[in-house]
Amino acid sequence: MSEQLSPETRALIRAQLTRRRFLAGAGAVGATAVLAACSSSGEETGSASESAAAESSGTVRWANWPEYLDYDDKGQKYPTLETFIAASGINVVYKEEVNDNDEFYGKVQVKLEQGKDIGWDIVTLTDWMAGRWIRLGYTQAFDEGAIPNKENILPGLANVGFDPGRKSSLTWQSGFAGFGWNKEVIPGGIKSLDQLFDKKYKGRIEVLSEMRDTMGIILQYQGVDISQPFTEDQFMTAVEFLEKQVTDGIIRQVKGNDYLDDMESGDAIAVIGWSGDIFALANDNDGKFEFAIPESGGTLWSDNMMIPSTSTNKKNAQSVINNYYDPAVAAQVAAWVNYICPVQGAREEMEKIDPELVNNPFIFPDEPTLAKVKVFRPLAPEEETNFSEAFAAASGN
Repeated sequence: MSEQLSPETRALIRAQLTRRRFLAGAGAVGATAVLAACSSSGEETGSASESAAAESSGTVRWANWPEYLDYDDKGQKYPTLETFIAASGINVVYKEEVNDNDEFYGKVQVKLEQGKDIGWDIVTLTDWMAGRWIRLGYTQAFDEGAIPNKENILPGLANVGFDPGRKSSLTWQSGFAGFGWNKEVIPGGIKSLDQLFDKKYKGRIEVLSEMRDTMGIILQYQGVDISQPFTEDQFMTAVEFLEKQVTDGIIRQVKGNDYLDDMESGDAIAVIGWSGDIFALANDNDGKFEFAIPESGGTLWSDNMMIPSTSTNKKNAQSVINNYYDPAVAAQVAAWVNYICPVQGAREEMEKIDPELVNNPFIFPDEPTLAKVKVFRPLAPEEETNFSEAFAAASGN
């Protein structure tokens, strides 16, 4: 994705789908229920014998983020995945294993370096981390013609800097980072960092451990355009601001996707979080939660499906990826996850499901909404190291 919002990217956003409720009358799913049923909570991805069994059987093992695939709470299954398994005969083991890009990478880095099976045949990672995997040779290029639905990718995503021509990755979803809050506790809402970090909320605020989202919002609050070159001094000033909120006890924790649990339990009442997550919480809790893009600016990001270099299930993994670039399937997913879908034709399919869903400005952003978000610029390797270390230190991690 380009550093600024190009006309193609704007078209991408306007061509997207939404999630408000699950299709075909299935019940809504709570974050806790999903995590309990599907997440490995940071445990090992499986024993060597389990990995070998999966490889020999052709089972596709897919690591994704929480609340990121259509889910039937009653049946405790993923409908689009079950349909694919029944139609193709390919088994898929799907787990909500990715809580944070760096955390997940830390689990598998050594095995990737050694060329050993990491326990996954598809991984779903954010642009900057996807770029790292591709640059280090940790992904496999797709076979020519193996993913015919690849042609359905929206034009603004078809040729990105970290993977020209999309030879090794395809966008899964895109979304916003901004403010989420409990309306019962904060009925007036959160529009600015001043409000989020108000002392009266001390110890009940959380922010994302995804550096580009948390720091992107803080930098914009301080008047920095994160899509353009900015200095190390500007970044470190923003880090100092974050550190003060942590040391003063305003911020309860700096967390990955598991901030959802704290919002649902009431341990956290407001967060820097992700749009689809907050919409999911609202849908599952009678509209108790709300999301907004900060007045000073939010971030726009994308996650990507890739096949690790260590996978021996490439053929079947490509079949899974191809399935999710079918517009009808993509529409079903988009109707549930409430993020921005990258598949052309899916909007038309979504209108058949529920035409009201296309009116949500956070899912179908208009120009004023788009003007409030930026894509965090690419970092040079030295910047990546320095910024990440400073962010981790300020976060207390």
